[in-house]
Amino acid sequence: MLRTIDRYVIREAIVPTLLGLLVFTFILQIQPVMEVAERLIAKGVAWSTVGRIMLTLLPQALGITIPMAVLMGLLVSLGRLSADREAVALQACGVSLYRLLVPVGVVAGMAWVATSWVLIYALPAANQAYREIVYSIVAARAENEVRPRVFFEDFPNLVLYVRDTPAQGSGWRDVFLADSRRPSEPTVFMAKEGRMVLDRAARRVDLVLQNGTQHRVPAARPDKYEVQRFESLTFALDPDAVFPRTGPQRGDNEMTIAQLRAEIARRESEGQATHNQVMTIQKKFSIPMACLVFGLLGLGLGITNRKDGKQSSFVVAIAVIFVYYVFMYSGESMAKARWIPAGAAMWIPNALLGAAGAALLVWRARHGDTGGRISIRLPWRLPPRREAPPQRAAPVRVASDRGRTVLVVRVPQFPIPTLRIIDRYVGGTYLRVFGIAFVGMLALFYIATFIELSDKLFKGQATLGQLLQFFWYSTPQYIYYVLPISALITTLVTIGLLTRTSELIVMKACGISLYRATLPLIGFGLLWSAVLFGLGESILAHANRQAQALNHVIRGGSPRTFDVLSRQWVAGRDGSLYNFLAFSPRERELDGLSIYRFASGTWNLALRTFVTEARFVEGTWVARRGWTRTFDQATNVKSYEPFERGTVPIEAVDYFMTERPDAERMSYRQLRQYVGELQTSGFNVTPYVVALHRKLSFPIVTVIMTLIAVPFAVTTGRRGALYGIGVGIVLALAYWLIFSVFAAIGTAGLLSPPLAAWAPNILFAAIAVYLLLTVRT
Repeated sequence: MLRTIDRYVIREAIVPTLLGLLVFTFILQIQPVMEVAERLIAKGVAWSTVGRIMLTLLPQALGITIPMAVLMGLLVSLGRLSADREAVALQACGVSLYRLLVPVGVVAGMAWVATSWVLIYALPAANQAYREIVYSIVAARAENEVRPRVFFEDFPNLVLYVRDTPAQGSGWRDVFLADSRRPSEPTVFMAKEGRMVLDRAARRVDLVLQNGTQHRVPAARPDKYEVQRFESLTFALDPDAVFPRTGPQRGDNEMTIAQLRAEIARRESEGQATHNQVMTIQKKFSIPMACLVFGLLGLGLGITNRKDGKQSSFVVAIAVIFVYYVFMYSGESMAKARWIPAGAAMWIPNALLGAAGAALLVWRARHGDTGGRISIRLPWRLPPRREAPPQRAAPVRVASDRGRTVLVVRVPQFPIPTLRIIDRYVGGTYLRVFGIAFVGMLALFYIATFIELSDKLFKGQATLGQLLQFFWYSTPQYIYYVLPISALITTLVTIGLLTRTSELIVMKACGISLYRATLPLIGFGLLWSAVLFGLGESILAHANRQAQALNHVIRGGSPRTFDVLSRQWVAGRDGSLYNFLAFSPRERELDGLSIYRFASGTWNLALRTFVTEARFVEGTWVARRGWTRTFDQATNVKSYEPFERGTVPIEAVDYFMTERPDAERMSYRQLRQYVGELQTSGFNVTPYVVALHRKLSFPIVTVIMTLIAVPFAVTTGRRGALYGIGVGIVLALAYWLIFSVFAAIGTAGLLSPPLAAWAPNILFAAIAVYLLLTVRT
């Protein structure tokens, strides 16, 4: 039967554990909400379907976050006992450290049961449901992946370009498709409309073009040119090659234990390797057992004699989790190399960290009174330290001004705003908390990414250098996500600490209002907004391009780059399309250049030109060895003119060195210029205008979150910093959902783009102002 001390420790650990679970799960769900949910809502997918998809992703996150939460909860609760000297009082009353294994074991045992249920029962069902739901809307998702005026190259041997998409409905308008499945006869298609068609029963994905023309020319005989018209043309695409993750068949993670054992038996009968299935079964038991291991580590790391024991708990928990998964995937790699049995690979981190936790617990129990210090007796004595005698100051001679006239000029003094003691004190507390929150949450993204991509590393599909490069280029985007949440939580915790220690009351008694006391926090909010905007205008676009290219290669795609110098397809300002084999900026030369010009106001091909080499000389492109073919309004060939040397009127060389990717890989200035070019051509620019306003509205979130956190922290501060963290996560979750929903509605054309981008800020700013005006200052 649990005693009073057991119930007390369990009660102290439950709240931070639940809050940790909320924080970790929310962090891991940011990207799915921002990427998957927003695009599906904008495409018109039912809200119920989007909600089901988000729910099916939860077990995958809970399988990781429950062990993390129990470790952080124990570290925070035991750290508080140490900081308040309650741990010292327990030891003074004869309660040993080993006695606390009972309440810690109860908390870890509940987490073990919950994690086991998630991994054994909930995760296979949720993963399979996710795959089924996504497969049912794969056509809509595929159409959404193809963005207007962005070359889509994910289809095998096909390049798709769409000039416009309807504001409502599905499909594309003015479609250009280049087919290189037969390199000796490259074929291009121009169609008025296009769409994706999914046949679930036949497991078939088709690309349908309507009302267009087909152009084919042999590479060795450019004089032989074929033009064919069609009302409807269908391309059958391999769903496994296009969408390798959306097939309805079950993978290892979607199987139950019984199904995995049946798969092992089948593979053994066929002489195939079974280590993946064996490790998947063992993982369903080893990860829940990690809760008990983390309980042992939490007790050894949490009980200290330092007063700041709970301040670094978040970072310590993240570090332990990272080490755990490094050991796990190292064991998986050794099992695949047949160095160790597959059944034992998943238990390596539990064995190593469990042994470390037991050793730490024994050492802490023996040396608990030393505060973590070990005394070592030296065989000799050090001589006493001699202090230098104080030196007398030399006499100072003061010159006498007797008998002289002294002119005194009074200089007017202007008040210069400087940091006062209260600003330095509040700002110092803020920065300490912010550093812990920022580093800890940033580490969560690294852990989640490592867990997701480590399988590619240990299978040899990616190198460690590629993974580290991906981390490096993904860091700006992670900072972009983490900075607002860190600012919100830090403000809540800082004001909560000042309220709980009654320091805020003392400030008010000394005539310092709440507005003046929180002025440094608002200043930091403005600073973080500037940092966010600076990231978006400087390195974020380039880093996202590099990260996307590396992610494509790591996941098994062919090497490709999103950098401008290697692009093979470019759209001109007048709507023309350019294709080239290589571009040399230093030599100002294009090799293997093809030019497609369209008739004014139509999507009919008017002129097609091919040149072997084009060089930019004195403001003109000089072409060598090529041909030109013109077409009439009915797309019939009018003329064919080969040439050895001539000029081609195309964009200047600088144009081929500028960026024309999607909105995520453009800065605000580049996107504004791009929107202006699209508006003059009459295209649907609504999604880009929404993205343009979001680049201005999102950085302001740090100021708004700071303003709304201050009154919340004042009213809830006495309940503790952990309560403030919980409130902060709920507020951040609400903001992110509203931000994504309004953006999706604006992209669909149901709301004006400025209002769609700024509505969340306006709503939360109004709430913040109301709370600030009603709170006691």
